[in-house]
Amino acid sequence: MGVRLTMIGPASPITEEFQRGWDAALRAVRDWHDSQAKKTLIQARRDRFPKNLEREAAVHRRSAEIIVTLTPDDV
Repeated sequence: MGVRLTMIGPASPITEEFQRGWDAALRAVRDWHDSQAKKTLIQARRDRFPKNLEREAAVHRRSAEIIVTLTPDDV
């Protein structure tokens, strides 16, 4: 894996431990967005005006898809 440097500076290398935590956090966020999308779609089925809820679910689905592409350098 190696040590990479962040935008903070050379005193803050990205260690393997940090990378494991980063990956775990991204999985947690992805799972949260997935569950929110499912919950919102269930609400949309019960609502008289489901379009807004369907759009919200689509945003959560898209967020879950792209969240895994983030790197520590992106933030």
